[in-house]
Amino acid sequence: QVQLVESGGGLVQAGGSLRLSCAASGRTSSIYAMGWFRQAPGKERELVAAVRWTEGITYYRDSVKGRFTISRDNAKNTGYLQMNSLKPEDTAVYYCATSPRWGPRPYEYDSWGQGTQVTVSS
Repeated sequence: QVQLVESGGGLVQAGGSLRLSCAASGRTSSIYAMGWFRQAPGKERELVAAVRWTEGITYYRDSVKGRFTISRDNAKNTGYLQMNSLKPEDTAVYYCATSPRWGPRPYEYDSWGQGTQVTVSS
């Protein structure tokens, strides 16, 4: 089992930046991918970005390409999501999650952080 602890959410004005962190502990050797999901009220949870833990290959959903950057520090077992040029539509609870495989669906991820609120004001 992998335990995940997130930090870094908050309130920011449109155009601003935030950096989310996700510290992993436990069976970190089982991590194949780390993903950042978000869920806004009344909407489904969606994958924002993902990174293959060893190779560093990344995926981004179209709406965040060029604005968000996912990265990881294997030595610290920590993943990051740098969010720039934030928009009000980015407002959601953000979750980090890890998976033993590469996929975009929430059910493919077996460990989840507690979630952190990101609010972007216009």
